Amino acid sequence: MTTIYLVDDHELFLSGVRAELSERFAVAGWSTDVDTAVDEIRRKRPDVVLVDVHMPGGGGLSVVGNVHETNPDIRFLALSVSDAPEDVIAMIRTGARGYVTKSIEPEALAEAVERIAAGDAVFSPKLAGFVLDAFSDAVPVEADPELDQLTPREREVLRQIARGYAYKQVATRLSISVKTVETHVSAVLRKLQLSNRHELARWASERRIV
Repeated sequence: MTTIYLVDDHELFLSGVRAELSERFAVAGWSTDVDTAVDEIRRKRPDVVLVDVHMPGGGGLSVVGNVHETNPDIRFLALSVSDAPEDVIAMIRTGARGYVTKSIEPEALAEAVERIAAGDAVFSPKLAGFVLDAFSDAVPVEADPELDQLTPREREVLRQIARGYAYKQVATRLSISVKTVETHVSAVLRKLQLSNRHELARWASERRIV
């Protein structure tokens, strides 16, 4: 039986999805926050992870990106209220195998999970065009080797620092400890060969990632 893991910060929705899918799949676990999700997914190694896109702590991008660093074989299906092209494209570029909206019918969601587990890519019909455009010549993507070496969580910390937030504020906004923020900032400075947070903010501003 296919094993799944659920990640969503809305507990009512989470319990509903769990109830709908539990008879068809083995539910390995669920989480309402990014850090717990990453740790448990790495430990339990489910076949498919259903993950919300917008959550505190970096959201689905952080979950997918961080897990893929250590477990690239785990497959992700984004499940979101958002049908914005930028959300769809960002999740797919980070490593999700599919993207459906939360308006999806239970049977269709179950079928999407089965297809993801089988290795297919799955998208809500209106979202498929975004993905096709993003990976065609219609939407050229400029590579940034420096930015690409940062993890999703490091990018999110970088973005918050560039916006002028203090370490304590960043920790609160991302639901992590101040020490973790300091660790991420040190890693970013080292990778980008910068000396301080002011240079970091300027670097981010120049690349319009604030």
